[in-house]
Amino acid sequence: MALHEFISYGPQKDGANVNPMFRKTKDGRIFQWKVAKDDPLCTLKDAFVKVKRSQGFNIELKFDDNIVYGEEELCQTLENILKVVDEHAENRPIIFSSFHPDATRLIRNMQMSYPVFFLTNGGCEIYADVRKNSLDEAIKICKEGGLQGIVSEAKAILRTPSAITRVKDSKLSLISYGQLNNVVEVVYLQNLLGVEGVIVDMVMEISEAIANIEVRNEEDDEEDNGRKCQIMFGEESKKVSISSNDGIAFLTNLVPKTT
Repeated sequence: MALHEFISYGPQKDGANVNPMFRKTKDGRIFQWKVAKDDPLCTLKDAFVKVKRSQGFNIELKFDDNIVYGEEELCQTLENILKVVDEHAENRPIIFSSFHPDATRLIRNMQMSYPVFFLTNGGCEIYADVRKNSLDEAIKICKEGGLQGIVSEAKAILRTPSAITRVKDSKLSLISYGQLNNVVEVVYLQNLLGVEGVIVDMVMEISEAIANIEVRNEEDDEEDNGRKCQIMFGEESKKVSISSNDGIAFLTNLVPKTT
């Protein structure tokens, strides 16, 4: 699709709506794109020009899971993206990420200036490409491709928290995404487990909630060598021994059940 065709979809800057947009669900159904408020589509160049330079970008390299891409086609797409980045980045903090294993490997080989992260849902969904189906496969991809880290669905981390140690032992960074990250207890628990960053929808609300968490140390009991503390989530008070497995289990019980 040519650029002029791409930007002709959806609302236009002059208020017109020439070509309506549609969305395709995972089960193959197609619906017209309808939202309460929308803006014209923008290009990567537009984002670089219009967003303040201090704001970092996570440039996700999206490819259709149902299409088998050849390396030449992938390289051409990535070269076009890198051309825009080279011309307009101007020292902006940037990371690249993708669910496509080969795309992450190629973008890493094509440039060394910006970190590359492999995106995975860690087995929450199963794909024909087994490299997408677990955190251990994600670790393998990162080590083989010289990537800097993993961005995982939060559910996968909570289901297999032992994988965090394997990620750390591989000297990789770990970030999470997903709807569960809009729950402050989930974010706090991941921080305790060693997750280095979270992607959230409600940035201000979660940031304020985390900032307002209060941890009060208490005197250790003679029969318990664990560090006792009182954790305040908003107005609710929770007491837990953070250094113990029971403490982690207690916080895990605060997390909504995954399905």
